[in-house]
Formats: sequence, C-alpha cells, structure tokens
Amino acid sequence: MKFKGTLLLVIAFAVTGCATSTNQRTNPGTAQGPQVSQSLQQQEQYQGLKRRVAIARFSDETRRSSSFFVDANYDRIGKQASDILSTRLTDSGRFIMLERTDLDKVVAEQNYASLEATQVGADYLIVGSVSEFGHSNVSETGIFTRNRIQRATATVNVRLLDTNTGQIVFSQEASGEARAEASTTFGVGERAAFDTALADQAVSAAISQLVSNLMENLMNSPWQAYIVGQQDGYYLMTGGAEQGLTRGAELQVYQRGDKVRNPQTGLFIELPATQLGSLQVIDFIGQGENELSLVSTDLSLSSEQFDDVVIRNN
Repeated sequence: MKFKGTLLLVIAFAVTGCATSTNQRTNPGTAQGPQVSQSLQQQEQYQGLKRRVAIARFSDETRRSSSFFVDANYDRIGKQASDILSTRLTDSGRFIMLERTDLDKVVAEQNYASLEATQVGADYLIVGSVSEFGHSNVSETGIFTRNRIQRATATVNVRLLDTNTGQIVFSQEASGEARAEASTTFGVGERAAFDTALADQAVSAAISQLVSNLMENLMNSPWQAYIVGQQDGYYLMTGGAEQGLTRGAELQVYQRGDKVRNPQTGLFIELPATQLGSLQVIDFIGQGENELSLVSTDLSLSSEQFDDVVIRNN
C-alpha cells in the first residue's frame, strides 16, 4: 500500500512537470537571408551607381479561389512575393526599385514586346508568379505527448525583361519551405490554427534561392541614363544623387545602335552603340523618380538626337 502511494506521488509530479511543457519551433528553411554569391560578397557596401529596376506585382497561379492567403484582389500572396523581392534588392544598396502595378495587363497577357522603357521608367522590369503553394498539418502522437507539425511550401518563378527589346534576359524557378511545431502533453499545450506567417516565410525562402542570380544578371548590364532636355546651356540627364552620381563625375555618351527585328522571335535586337564623347555632371534638380542631372559636354546635340543617345559609366 505504501509502495502504491509512492508510485502515485511520482506520477503526479511527472504529470505536473510535463503538463506545462509547450514547445514551438519555426524553421523557415532558407528564409534567414538571401543566398549571395562570392562575387557580390566581395564588396560589403556597394559604392557604385544604382540601377533603376521596375517590378510588377507577382501573379498568383495557384488557383486558390478563397482563403486567408488572398486579399480583395484575390492575390495577397502574389503581392507578398513582389514586396519581399523588392525589399531584398533595395537592401543590397545596388538598386532603386520602382513599383509598376499599372503594367498588370501587359504582364497578364505576356505582351512584352509592347513594353517601352519610357513607359516603365527603367531599362529592366521584373515580373513573376507564385506557381505552387501548399500547406499541411501532421500530428505525431506518443504515449503522453502529441507533436503537431505545420508545413508550408511555395514555388516562385521570376523573369527579367529588357524593356528596350521586350526580351526575357533571365528566368529562374525556386522553391522554399517553412515549418512550425507545437507540442502538447497530457492534452495541455498549444493548439494554434494554421500559422499564416508560414506562407510568407515559405515565399521568402523561395526568393532567397534566386535573388543572388537575379542580382548578378542586373549588375552585368551597364548603368544607363538618357538626355531628356536642355536648359541654360546645360543638358538634362535622367538620374541624380539618389542613384549614386556625384558632381564632377564623368560619363560616356553613346550613339545607340539601330534596332533590327529577329524574324524567328519577332523581337527587336539593338545593335552595338558607338561612343561619341563624354560629359560631366554639374548639379542636380528634382527628387525621387523625377530627379535629373545638369550635365555639360563639348558635343552639340539637337533635341532630335536625344532619343538616339544613351549615357553610360564605362
């Protein structure tokens, strides 16, 4: 009888100790940060000229008609994907991101040939989609405990378009996963509904897989600006201090090559440019997307030539 009493007392202490045991663990896969290649890691703080890159809202191709993963436009997860990617690129210090949700119709119809750099406001446009999304709940039951595992997976597709030609210059697909665990002991513990934050973490993990390659493709393209007008003896050039330009900086002036249509694809190809001379940055006017630079040059450029001239930093 004394033995039974002791045994019951031990079990009571064990139950008391375990009943308050709650364990929750979140594993967002690779969502901890972008996978950056060695060439981009070599320069911790970027000091060069920033590229202007436009990003359209990602489309949701998962065909989820109604759930907590959609917004009033039935596309919350698509917006999250474009927001996450835009933030990653901005945080790198190499790009100025421009949101272009007004291009949704062009993107939806994949009518990329109708794009124009002046319409987009940048030489490159990022379009993408969330092509797959799934979530699951799995319970692992022991003698005294139950462990619930929530899992979300996402697949993201990204395409990089040259707005001058409408050509896709880079594309990649990547997948990510996020997990969370919650434990109960003797029926006591956490019984949360599906954690909607896992959806964002899964998308973030997928974007982490492709952001480095996307950045390298953007950085491999030359920084460019354009002459848009003339004032008080100076020319007006797109871009300014926000893009990393400094007073006194010297840039190269090029005559753009002719555009020829590729009969196989129907897309235009721009022939190599010819260097005309150089110019120097004198001052800046405006701000934000409307910031311009006052530049001087020995070249004599008429307003009719502005569309045929491009400015580069090499």
